[in-house]
Amino acid sequence: MNILKYLKDQLLLITFWCFHLMIILLILFLDHHLTFQLNNVIYLTLLSLFFFIIFLTGFYFYKKSWYQAIKERKSSQKDGLFLPLEEARSEEQKMTQEYVNKLLLYHQEAIAQLEHEQIERKDFIDSWVHDIKLPLTATGLILETIEEDISEKNFLLLEEETRKISYYVEQVLYYSRLDAFSKDYLIQETPLHKVINTVIRENAPYFIQKKLTFKLVGEDFQVLTDEKWLRFVLAQIVSNAIKYTPAHGEISISLEQNQQGIWLSVTDTGIGIPPEDQKRIFDKGFTGANGRNEQHHSTGIGLYLAKNLSKKLGHELFVTSELDKGTTIQILFPFLTFYNDHQGNQLEIQH
Repeated sequence: MNILKYLKDQLLLITFWCFHLMIILLILFLDHHLTFQLNNVIYLTLLSLFFFIIFLTGFYFYKKSWYQAIKERKSSQKDGLFLPLEEARSEEQKMTQEYVNKLLLYHQEAIAQLEHEQIERKDFIDSWVHDIKLPLTATGLILETIEEDISEKNFLLLEEETRKISYYVEQVLYYSRLDAFSKDYLIQETPLHKVINTVIRENAPYFIQKKLTFKLVGEDFQVLTDEKWLRFVLAQIVSNAIKYTPAHGEISISLEQNQQGIWLSVTDTGIGIPPEDQKRIFDKGFTGANGRNEQHHSTGIGLYLAKNLSKKLGHELFVTSELDKGTTIQILFPFLTFYNDHQGNQLEIQH
């Protein structure tokens, strides 16, 4: 706290001192037994003012350590929630210190409880995902055995619904791991063609079913990323492209390099995204006008996960779209000269 703010806080005391001095001078002036001389009045006023200034200065330095302690915790931002106050000297400061420290303790206990509950929920979701994968696998095997016993149309419908369930289960799994991302990734040089081909093979039945054509343009680039997480990000983008592209349409993936880095672009000839929705498609739970359509039901989670995981990997996502003409979603892999390890140290990377 600076001097001006301190004096502003002491305004009531300063007003009281001025009023008190005026009362004393008035008494001296009205007392006929005393000789009222101007020099004496000036001397008394200056002497009183001198001692009052000394008092205010001493009181300021007495409270300065308290102000400094609060300022340090304020500047430390979130870390201040773990720094209890210890510099109280007066009874007023001690009462404030005790109250603030109790609030910090309650906050820490609440955070610990939330973290514990979050870990329990995550463990439950992980367990549920792994448990449900077994019956999903069994369902796939059963479908293969009854393929000849049911019509091709019904078989394809059952196969598609099973794939959808697997897709949503994967979304749940990756969503639950979003907060624990830092413990489950490995950054290394990864060829983009390998990731792209894997994602396209996994979605091949949808391409066949909707008679979509696919085109890959551009040379194979090596980028710094985690292959598993990038594959999931790309799968969300490709899945959206398939969902919103009519039959006999085209989906293409192009790779190019410029001064910013490597660009991976997924372009479709689908229905496009309304301009008012384009800024919100990466928001959690946002489905937009297209997602609310019964024909294109959406959870609003896929692109949210893609955006967040890309950010954690150090990549960037961009979208451009035109109604009834198609959409392009781009992943930018910026050029890096260093990468941070789990302790925050910069590790040099050679290119």
